[in-house]
This record gives sequence, structure tokens and C-alpha cells, in this order.
Amino acid sequence: MTGQQLEELTSGASGRIIPVFRGVRRSVLSREAACRVLIVLRSVFLWFIILLPLLRGRGSISASSSFPSPKRKGGGFRKGGRWSAAEEEDVKRRRALAERVEMGVSSEEGDAGSCLCERFVLYGTRMNALFCRSWLPAARNMKAILVIIHGLNEHSGRYAHFASQLTANYFGVYAMDWIGHGGSDGLHGYVPSLDWVVSDIEVFLDKIRLENPGVPCFLFGHSTGGAVVLKSALFSRVESMLEGIILTSPALRVKPAHPIVGVVAPIISLVLPKYQVRGANEAGIPVSRDPAAMQAKYSDPLVYTGPIRVRTGHEILRISSYLMRNIRSVTVPFLVLHGTGDRITDPLASQDLYNDAHIQTQGDQAL
Repeated sequence: MTGQQLEELTSGASGRIIPVFRGVRRSVLSREAACRVLIVLRSVFLWFIILLPLLRGRGSISASSSFPSPKRKGGGFRKGGRWSAAEEEDVKRRRALAERVEMGVSSEEGDAGSCLCERFVLYGTRMNALFCRSWLPAARNMKAILVIIHGLNEHSGRYAHFASQLTANYFGVYAMDWIGHGGSDGLHGYVPSLDWVVSDIEVFLDKIRLENPGVPCFLFGHSTGGAVVLKSALFSRVESMLEGIILTSPALRVKPAHPIVGVVAPIISLVLPKYQVRGANEAGIPVSRDPAAMQAKYSDPLVYTGPIRVRTGHEILRISSYLMRNIRSVTVPFLVLHGTGDRITDPLASQDLYNDAHIQTQGDQAL
């Protein structure tokens, strides 16, 4: 794989991390220029820290007058601040759309293909409403349960056909929309912290295990969802609830276009977390070679197609860095699938994950 190809590797299902920072890379002409930029940003950051208590004080007064209670009719709440009216309306709109997504898929399997489909709302660790789905064999004689965690910018409804294939073979399926995705609470396309998603997965697994005692459970994650699943499985309590995990094109090695971005991103994500970088859509990398799949994805109103938000991009870089530092700590049984022609996520990182696990297994056997 050439250097140019590696440079374009990014995360999630949008291909927007690297394009966001291409303009930054072109503007950094020398080490001296980079140092000047960092000095300016450091000054801005220090002023922000100084003024933050005052800004919070003002914000708390207006918040208490507008929203006397953090709980709102029809949804959860966001800790540490209020929701704008536009955000609340957007959540209501998306949840209505999510409820209308067709879950049942016609099957030629006869009775074996029939399933019980359900939509429900689960409250996460921060009392945020998570839109969830389940597909269970009508006979309820499940071999195992697969819990699906979707990729960046998409939603659980896109996995309905996959779920119907699994239920036809007596597997139960559950799926959850992340915060800021699909029918769940949050600004569309905005992920304040992927650690929140990890915590919400644990709550989701608790519910599933309680309702299906004794049934083997597997966690499935695609793209950035694969990274979240892998981090979840690094925690012993989550690992104890699983028989294994399945990763497809996991976002394990995501690098910014220029090293300076790794320094600047944490600061910008703190100061302007929801900011959308408008130039990020100009050179998106196709997520599929199938034109019909591309059309289905980007014509779906529940798929976020706007510019990536700064905090979301930083969170992807952060979880990717964490996983690569802890790749040898993975002990859960896993299956990883990754196309070698993938230009969105790095297939070589998946190979490294497998190789390290293989070496570790051989070492354990030698002992």
C-alpha cells in the first residue's frame, strides 16, 4: 500500500476525518510556522480557561429560567447544559422517522423466517434516550443473540435485512442507535464522547441478558462501531457477558493528515465541539463500490450526511489511539473481517490485531 493510500485512511462510514484537515496540512509550511500557530492556540486556550467560570455562571442562570427541570417530555436529558429548541425538534423528527423504518423483511424460509420485531427506548447511563430494535425468532428457540453496534453516521435500521437472515437461522438480534444517531437523543452527528457509547452498550447488554438468561451473547460492531465494541470488551464486566465479538472493518488506526492536528484537535474540540468543518464533504471516499448501496445510504434521512463535527472527529482519533496502545490487552475471542481494498478504515490495523492475538495465544499454549 502506497504512502498516498495510507494518508487517506479514516474512520467511520463517511470518509471525512482526513479531508477536514487537508487545508491545515497545506498551510503548515515549516516548523517555525507550526510553532507560531501553536503559540496562538495556546493563548486562546488559556483565555478560554480563565473566562470559563464566568461563562458557566451566566449559562446557569439562563438555563434555570428556561428549563426548571432537566427531564423533558418525550426524551431524556443532557447533563451539564440545556438543549436548544432546534435540537429537541430534530430528535423528535428523527425518532418519528426511526419508528417508521421497516423492520420485517419478507422471507422465503416459511415459518423459520418469521420473527418478532420490536422498537423500544432504553435510557443510558446519562439518562439519554437510546432508540433500540430487536428481532427475535418467533419460536424463541434461539441459538445465540447478536447485538449490533452500527458505524459512524448511520443507524440500526440499516441492519434489518441482516437481522432477518439471522432470525431465519434461529439467532436473536438486538441493535442500538448511538447518542446523536438514528432515533436516539442528541444533536445529529454529534458524539460528545465515545466513552458514553461504551457505557450505554453495557446498559444495553444488562437488559438483554436479563431478558434472555442462559442464551449466548455476541457483540457485533462495524467501522467506528467496531472500535467502540473492542474498547467495551476490554472491560472485564462487559467481557464476562459475552461469548465473543465480531468486528467488520474496525476503525483501529486512524491518523490525522498532519501531526499538528493531533495537538490542535483536543483544544478545538473543547472550545468549539459542535462546529462543522464545511470543507469536509468535498473529497469524501466512497464507502462502497456498489452504486445502489451508495444511493440507499445517502438517500436515507436518518443517515447524517453533513460535515463532521469537531468533537466527533477528535473522539474517533482518541479511541483509535487508545486501542492501538492497548491492542495486546484484548483477551475476548473475536472474529475480524476487513476488505483489503478498504480506503476508509485500515485493513493492516485489523491484521495487526489478529497477529498480536495469535502470538499471545501461542504464548499461552506454550505455558
